[in-house]
Amino acid sequence: MKYIQHQFEVMKAVAFVTYKEWSAYRTHSMVSIFVGPVYFIVQYFIWTAVYGGRTEINGMNLSQMIAYFGASTLIGYLTMDFADWNLQMLIHTGKFLTFAMRPIHHRFFAFSQKVGHRFLGMVVEFIPCYIILTFLFGVDMVPKRIGWTVLSIALAFLMNFYVHYILGMTAFWFVQSSGIRRVFDLLSGVFSGAFIPLVFFPLWLQKLLFFLPFPYMSYVPAMVFTGSFNLAGISMSIPVIVGCQGIAVVCTMMLSELIYKASIRHFNGVGA
Repeated sequence: MKYIQHQFEVMKAVAFVTYKEWSAYRTHSMVSIFVGPVYFIVQYFIWTAVYGGRTEINGMNLSQMIAYFGASTLIGYLTMDFADWNLQMLIHTGKFLTFAMRPIHHRFFAFSQKVGHRFLGMVVEFIPCYIILTFLFGVDMVPKRIGWTVLSIALAFLMNFYVHYILGMTAFWFVQSSGIRRVFDLLSGVFSGAFIPLVFFPLWLQKLLFFLPFPYMSYVPAMVFTGSFNLAGISMSIPVIVGCQGIAVVCTMMLSELIYKASIRHFNGVGA
């Protein structure tokens, strides 16, 4: 119990410092208040034109599609991650060595940073954008299953962090890893459902995505928000798909630990 309390206090301290640090640049974050709604407007007009007089496409009606993109926009504010960029910078500059000697796991430190950073994002990005979508555009942004939606977003928060941290650890092995990050960002944008719902992809690809981390980063929480889930012709109840999301997060956490141990051995070898 004391260990857990200590870890919580450490997380709270790091998160608070990160919040204060990034608060100095909050105008940078506030730019996305306009980016999110503009992105939503574009999607709104595109899909309104696509649906035309049709009531349903690939199992989604127009109102559900609009809610999906509204939820996807808001969830992005809560789960956005920068652990890969931060870790790669520390490794390439040699500053990671100072963290390796500290009595705190760098991954936990990075996670605590994300908590503080995304709390600031919730204040200056999520809440204003939620108000804009709800009162200016009249979109119903109340989740169908609030409890499951919160849990799914929390799991997406973890998935985004661990996937990006794994991506950041490529810097232990490659001299220049920024190209890997750019490729991943492109794949993530496409296969996480941020650009288009995954039900519009070929059936074989939808089946493959069940075994990749991308859907659990955005598509799943957005669909849980709408109150139904369908992928590859498979309809799942909300508790079942959130359970699958939880299993995917645990597997990613275990993979992260294995790669971290291998990376540290490699880092120590090179540093010697």
